[in-house]
Parts: sequence; C-alpha cells; structure tokens
Amino acid sequence: MDNMFDDIEKDKVSSMVQEALKGSDDGELFFETTPSESFLFDDGRLKNASFDINSGFGSRLVSGDITGYANSTILNKKSIKSSLEAIQTARSGKDIFVSEANQSKVKHIKKSEKNLYSKENPLNSISFDKKTELVKNIDEFLRSLDNRVQQVSVSLAGNFQSVVIFGKEGQIYKDERPLVRLNISVIVNNGKRQESGSYGTGGRWDYTRLNSKDFYQAAAKKALNQAITNLDSVNTPAGEMTVVLASGWPGVLLHEAVGHGLEGDFNRKGTSAFSNMLGQKVADEQVTVVDNGAIPDRRGSLNIDDEGTITQETILIENGILKGYLQDNMNARLMNDKPTGNGRRESFMHQPMPRMTNTYMTNGQYEPEEIIKSVKKGLYMVNFGGGQVDITSGKFVFSCTEGYQIEDGKICSPIKGATLIGDGPKALNKIKMVGNDSSLDDGIGTCGKAGQSVPVGVGQPTLRIDEITVGGTS
Repeated sequence: MDNMFDDIEKDKVSSMVQEALKGSDDGELFFETTPSESFLFDDGRLKNASFDINSGFGSRLVSGDITGYANSTILNKKSIKSSLEAIQTARSGKDIFVSEANQSKVKHIKKSEKNLYSKENPLNSISFDKKTELVKNIDEFLRSLDNRVQQVSVSLAGNFQSVVIFGKEGQIYKDERPLVRLNISVIVNNGKRQESGSYGTGGRWDYTRLNSKDFYQAAAKKALNQAITNLDSVNTPAGEMTVVLASGWPGVLLHEAVGHGLEGDFNRKGTSAFSNMLGQKVADEQVTVVDNGAIPDRRGSLNIDDEGTITQETILIENGILKGYLQDNMNARLMNDKPTGNGRRESFMHQPMPRMTNTYMTNGQYEPEEIIKSVKKGLYMVNFGGGQVDITSGKFVFSCTEGYQIEDGKICSPIKGATLIGDGPKALNKIKMVGNDSSLDDGIGTCGKAGQSVPVGVGQPTLRIDEITVGGTS
C-alpha cells in the first residue's frame, strides 16, 4: 500500500486533510487500491478470465447532516488538493475560522491490534494455471458423478483491498483485506423434468483452501444434491402455516427483514419499522440478534470499518428487547450515540453509511430435531434465493430454493415454488422455538443498499415460526 505514496509525503497529506476538515463535524480522505480477478467455466469451457485494478481516493467533509464528497483516480498532490477544495461546499455558507496556531500535529495511529485475516494477497496464493484447472476439475467431477448432469457453471473470484484512511485529527488508519469466493451451479435432467442446484462458499482467506480436492468436491456435491432433490419436488401448499427455517444461510431473511431496519440512518430519519423503539420489546424473548464484524476470516469481517473505527460485536436485540442500532460516525453523532464500526462503503467512489457486517441470531435452547418433531404439518426451508424488503414497514417476500414438507414431525417430500411472505417485526414475535445450532452462512452474502454492494455474513439457528404466510404453487 505504501507505494501509493511514492510521490506524496504522508505527513503533508495528513496536514492537508486536517486543514481542509478543520471546524467540520466529520470527514476523511480514503485511499484504496484493489486488484481483483474472476474466472467463469461454463458449458465445458473457460468462458471468461479477467483481471482489474480499482485504485483512487475519496474526500469527504460532513457538516451537520450535509456532506460534500469528491473522488478521483488520479493520485497526486494537485488532485488531492482539488478534491479537498471541492468538498468545502458542504459547509453551506458556514463561516469557519482557521487558525494556524490551532493546527493539529500528525498522529500516526497504527493498524488495529486485531488481525482477523491474512495480510497476503490471495491472488498470488496459487498460479493462474491452477485456478483454471480448479474450475475445470469441478466441472469434470460433477459430470462424472451423475449422467443426469446437463450443465455446469463454476465461477471463481478474488480480490485484495488495501485502504489508507486519513482522519480529520491526524489519524492514519490502514487495512489490507483478502476475499475469495467460489460458486457452483448445476442443471440436471431425468428425461421428464429439469431442475437446478447451487452452492457457494468463500471468506477472507486465499485460494489454497478452495483448491483442496476434498474441499471443492464436497462443495460440488452440495450443489448436485440440491438439484437432484429438486427433481422429486412437489407443489407447495399455499396459506398461513408453521415454517421451520434451517440454520445458516436462511439468516438472509433476518438480514433483510430485520437487519436493515436496525441501521442508524433509517432510524435517525424515522423511516424504519424499529424507529424510536429502543428499550421496547420487538421480538419473542428467545430472540437475541447481534452484528459482529470481528469474527476471524469471515466474509463480512473487517479489522476497521471504512472510517477507521475498530469493528466489534454489537447487540441489536437481546431477549426480545431492542438494545441498539448499527452506526457510522455521522449518524452516531446526530443520534447522540457511539459508532459501532459499521461505517462501510463499496469503494473510494462511494460515501460510507451504516451497513451490516456479520449479522445473526444467537443460540436458543432447543435441539433442531426437537423443533422438527414439534410440527405436525408445515414446511422446512433450507435455502433461499432472492427477496424484496420494504424497510419502512418491514414487509418481505422471499423465494425458497430448497425446502421440504413436514408431516407428523418428519421431513418428507421436497417442495418447489415456495415463497415466504410477511414482515420482520411480526415474524420476530411469531418465533416459537430457537435451536441451539446457530451458524453463519458459508461465505456468499452480498448486501445492496443505495446502489452500493458490500460483502456480508448472515446466520441463525434452526427456527420455528408460526402463522407465517407461504405463497405456493397449489
């Protein structure tokens, strides 16, 4: 990362930032360089292999709730100065006196003591030939397992984001963030019907783990098993019923229907279904929800957020009571709260805002098998695809990609075409049993908000929710 500053003295940059932001409420200069690559193997051949470097900086000044922001891909003293001048418009005519006598000294603040992930560039962990061989091997392995396999698509991606953040009081923060991801999709045909299955995994580590034969073959089998299971799926009954959600990835429903509603900006503006409800009961007393950006190697984890705040575990809901919101610097200040390490941005071209990291529900007291046995008639949902959520109301619609009927406490026929319909606040209060098997997803989550996408983790234990609406095919 230091080579970004070969022609620029960091102390001078820091002094420029302090001068430009003096008298403001917040702001920073955010530098980033991110080499990234991706591979796509489809229809029995390598269809795409790409490499890119995203590099530049963004300048931000915050006055009240007014923000001035400028970014550039040109890294030199002139462009930095121009960007810092441009963001002064956020002062909105406010007359701020700048005194040389009050100029702060540069404070070199070290990287966080935390070391949640490797500092090595994952793109260099295995050769180009091994990466292309990996995606090809997965294709060949799947086709060898079952003659019903018609099509295989394998994507491999990695990046290494290096950031340097200059704060308004002379702070200099650094972080280097590896990230890899593997996605496998397979289509099977038994002569009567065609179905698909998929599986994805990844995290803040390198390609070595993905390139392990045992690892990628296990991943491939999960995608194939889902597709084969779907060949025997039956129509989903529609109506209000009991639903059991599996642990792990089904936590995406919690992320969308509840997590976004607990982000500070929505609550400051009063547009969330959870606005002005701190200290109130918002869920069944079995429910505790946390956001934790400090879990080693996880996709949603960060040593520091994109404003330089150290990440942490933040309790959002504890035993059904709303305890807190996810905060960046600006919204924390305006709400008389503390930053929680959730100020995130997609890249230097975007402003930070409150975003989730790894958001999940903690363990309850029930064995998963006990929860299934408690249901006389209902559905067991294992995997979800896309969904839509209204933050203001909390209303959601999610499609289920793998699910099963429950009859007399036993998992029976797989289902197809199921959708889950409801709203987050009500669903939280209809949770009747919480399992003791809480887990995070396998590392595929990407969260969108205001046109920005960031990697996240989701999770939960096995849950029983009563009286929830299911949209079906029968």
